[in-house]
Amino acid sequence: MEILPAANATQQVPPSAASASVLSSDFEVFLQMLTAQAEYQDPLEPIDSSEYAAQLAQFSMVEQQVTTNDLMEQVLAALGANDMASAANWIGMEALVQGPADYNGDSVTIAPNPPIAADEVTLIVSNEQGTEVQRIALPVSAEPYDWDGIQSDGTPLPHGEYTFQIESSANGEVIVTEPALSYARVTEARIENGSTLLVLNSGYMILANNVAGLREPA
Repeated sequence: MEILPAANATQQVPPSAASASVLSSDFEVFLQMLTAQAEYQDPLEPIDSSEYAAQLAQFSMVEQQVTTNDLMEQVLAALGANDMASAANWIGMEALVQGPADYNGDSVTIAPNPPIAADEVTLIVSNEQGTEVQRIALPVSAEPYDWDGIQSDGTPLPHGEYTFQIESSANGEVIVTEPALSYARVTEARIENGSTLLVLNSGYMILANNVAGLREPA
């Protein structure tokens, strides 16, 4: 699942718009060629009627394709507006996503989902530099866990960005280590390249269809 920093987001021309531009250009060239062919044809050897009819049919098909592409762009724009309206309702909500979480002293809710075969589950916490800073034994359960950022000696970890992994073991052997889902607050909704993106309070963006759950802020 791709997560991008909001600061690195770039604007690109949607593929549908680029394709329509190329097709429209081809349409204009085709029209000019057909007109020139009719204008400069040899009066003694005019264009064969069947050939000219075929060219006119091709012209009509290109014209219809341009019109169809224009209509498709309008439909996609309308759908995008609906997606934006829906995503706007998510602003202020907490979304269950995979990726870094911003720790500011408040607990971060982790949603583990260990495999059935696991008999031991460990939460692995890493800081922004990717250094492991904590390991916590969790119940073998899919119940949410509130990580409070407190170390074993009672001191809190520095505020900042943290990532989480769930390590599942069976019979003393690790069977899978995978990124954990956690709740992050949605601060903004955007549409880029035809996709609806959500900006999280950590500053990262995520595709709206990659949200696994929503809840009211605790």
